[in-house]
Amino acid sequence: MAPSPPRRAALLLATVLLLAAAGSTPGATAAGIFQVRRKFTAGVGGGAGANISALRAHDGTRHGRLLAAADLPLGGLGLPTDTGLYYTEIKLGTPPKHYYVQVDTGSDILWVNCITCEQCPHKSGLGLDLTLYDPKASSTGSMVMCDQAFCAATFGGKLPKCGANVPCEYSVTYGDGSSTIGSFVTDALQFDQVTRDGQTQPANASVIFGCGAQQGGDLGSSNQALDGILGFGEANTSMLSQLTTAGKVKKIFAHCLDTIKGGGIFSIGDVVQPKVKTTPLVADKPHYNVNLKTIDVGGTTLQLPAHIFEPGEKKGTIIDSGTTLTYLPELVFKEVMLAVFNKHQDITFHDVQGFLCFQYPGSVDDGFPTITFHFEDDLALHVYPHEYFFANGNDVYCVGFQNGASQSKDGKDIVLMGDLVLSNKLVIYDLENRVIGWTDYNCSSSIKIKDDKTGATSTVNSHDLSSGWKFHWHMSPVLLLVTTVCSYLIC
Repeated sequence: MAPSPPRRAALLLATVLLLAAAGSTPGATAAGIFQVRRKFTAGVGGGAGANISALRAHDGTRHGRLLAAADLPLGGLGLPTDTGLYYTEIKLGTPPKHYYVQVDTGSDILWVNCITCEQCPHKSGLGLDLTLYDPKASSTGSMVMCDQAFCAATFGGKLPKCGANVPCEYSVTYGDGSSTIGSFVTDALQFDQVTRDGQTQPANASVIFGCGAQQGGDLGSSNQALDGILGFGEANTSMLSQLTTAGKVKKIFAHCLDTIKGGGIFSIGDVVQPKVKTTPLVADKPHYNVNLKTIDVGGTTLQLPAHIFEPGEKKGTIIDSGTTLTYLPELVFKEVMLAVFNKHQDITFHDVQGFLCFQYPGSVDDGFPTITFHFEDDLALHVYPHEYFFANGNDVYCVGFQNGASQSKDGKDIVLMGDLVLSNKLVIYDLENRVIGWTDYNCSSSIKIKDDKTGATSTVNSHDLSSGWKFHWHMSPVLLLVTTVCSYLIC
């Protein structure tokens, strides 16, 4: 039964008020794994107001950070009211030292704070001891010079005023005004190579990364600071591309982000179990773009214009685990919200720091419909009510979907799918075959990865770096990472 005109108008008014509020505010030889945890945690930073401000600012920073089988231990809790971004621990140099870096599928460079950075924090509000990288303290570390092939390839040719013994420098200003300046270095990266079921051994590879000498804006703040950023984009500068070129891994990685127990799985290599259905990546795009076809709510297909999801400039659908929420074009957002609340005309909505919230005493999974996104090649993404809503106090829930037009006028036609809808799913990025896929999965369990060198399969277990530290919880309003679409448009 469709909502009555007054009810439909009331819901549309609620969403408009919400939007106004939001607007104002070669072949591989091995596999490996990394551990990852969440960056922001509830209760950090001195009160709810400070938290929501910091989270909003940080997500703006994260989305301004786009420049055009290993085992990574995962940690953290992938909930909007908990932490903001996943991060992992890597080891660089000889002897190896530990660095905590944000995992970002939307950027292409690995960089860490450098010993020459006078203002870089030594401690983080996350309870982490940070480490400044010193190339002179590593027997395998050296500067990358401007006349080397990597520098010319990165900047599209030889840099002006490049001479003998001149370092390859970079200077990046992000969309939110934050910045990083430094020089590229080369050194040993140590990662965990999968050897047999549940077992790993250290493996090394030489990689080129940034040694950040000066960070500006949010990147220089100690409140939620990390040592750097680990970009998992497709460019040749990314760590993944470098490891692939060196014959260390296949250009395939996967993540499974656990919102139930925290942590999860992040692996590099050919996942053979579970089997995952895939959809093609859109060609000639700088991000992980896919073709979204239709949306069902409760089994009923929304009647939307045929062109609404077509890929193009400032259009299309992007998959990005570095984003927390999911953003929809305004028309799509309104139609989804109307369908979701179709059977709940008695609900009263209220605005909590720019989010559409309501009180509901029962189980949202029992009372609200599943939303299904249908992609090219018949791949479906099922999003359950407990995934598109998030709890914010006793029997209070808020909507995790947002209107893209409220974030950026240039991003109003983009569908941006963040880890709120990707959590508790195994997501595989197969860049060898130019496809991406996912399946609902228990991210506290394990997956199997194939070793191309031996043909053997090995088990990769879940990890939680967060288990060694805890923050005290307290009742508070929304602690939520809000994403802007601006950076995807390089604005």
